[in-house]
Amino acid sequence: MTTIERFTIEGPALIHPKVHGDARGQFFEAFRQDLFQRDVDPAIAFVQDNQSLSRPAGTVRGLHFQLEPRAQAKLVRVLRGAILDVAVDIRPSSPTFGQHVAVTLSAENHAQLYVPTGFAHGFCTLGPDTEVFYKTSDYYSPEHDRGLAWDDPALGIAWPVGDTATTLSDRDRKHPRLADLAF
Repeated sequence: MTTIERFTIEGPALIHPKVHGDARGQFFEAFRQDLFQRDVDPAIAFVQDNQSLSRPAGTVRGLHFQLEPRAQAKLVRVLRGAILDVAVDIRPSSPTFGQHVAVTLSAENHAQLYVPTGFAHGFCTLGPDTEVFYKTSDYYSPEHDRGLAWDDPALGIAWPVGDTATTLSDRDRKHPRLADLAF
């Protein structure tokens, strides 16, 4: 049976699927809409699947989000390698605004992080050639696409790499800090 782990920040959930193994290998149900809506979020339907490959260890992607009315919830899992996966609460009226959850997702632990709307999402690869797969609840919309500075000290995220050892896109280097976000 799949188990669901909740956090002190309302919304995100860590999903541990039941893995069946034998001499042939392993099998697990990676996603079932009916069980997800029953146990995690009844209002979410996923419409797009995304996959990324990060060659160097220490690659940071994020922290990304989309503004309403095109905000995206995400369900993230790792197909190869491992990541530190982070969700930051950016809901201005939330009592946990600016706080985050951080979990290790890997191909070996099969865990998945549900990131609801109202959260910025990003991850750091813990090894080379890491593949990440995630579902989104809305389509990518360049007009609504935004980001948050991954290294904002106000967030207190304990990334496994420092600024000089991190591989980032030019876009991700330019995101504003939490105090400067415009909604």
